[in-house]
Amino acid sequence: MTDQTTERIVVGSSPAVTYEVAADIERYPDWVTDIKQVTVDERDGLGRARLVTFRTVAFGRSTTYTLEYDYDQAPSELGWRLIKGDLTTVLDGSYAFAAVDGGTEVTYHLEAELKVPIPGFVKTRAQGRIQTTALRELKARVESIG
Repeated sequence: MTDQTTERIVVGSSPAVTYEVAADIERYPDWVTDIKQVTVDERDGLGRARLVTFRTVAFGRSTTYTLEYDYDQAPSELGWRLIKGDLTTVLDGSYAFAAVDGGTEVTYHLEAELKVPIPGFVKTRAQGRIQTTALRELKARVESIG
């Protein structure tokens, strides 16, 4: 069964700057703790990362997955879907960026399904960590560059 979760945070910067940081996928290892390596496998006609392979740490081990990025709603949304993964069968999601008083509201949505069953409480903790980390680290990165 696919699990879905959505979380929001307000970032003290414009939607354009927030989007640019989120869309600069090659720099994720500079500011996303669990991402150890990013390889852009294919770019779109505008030079943006389209197919990207990640090496990350999950559940205490290294994992690899490839995402296909969707820029159809840019710069108000950045979406992705899983192409292949060693631990996951679904890892689809998006960042949505909306102007609010004082900055940008970022909505992070994630759908995930693991290849192997794990206890519900472990899965819930992992999802919470992924979302909270994704939003907090994005906020810290955006606000550190202005």
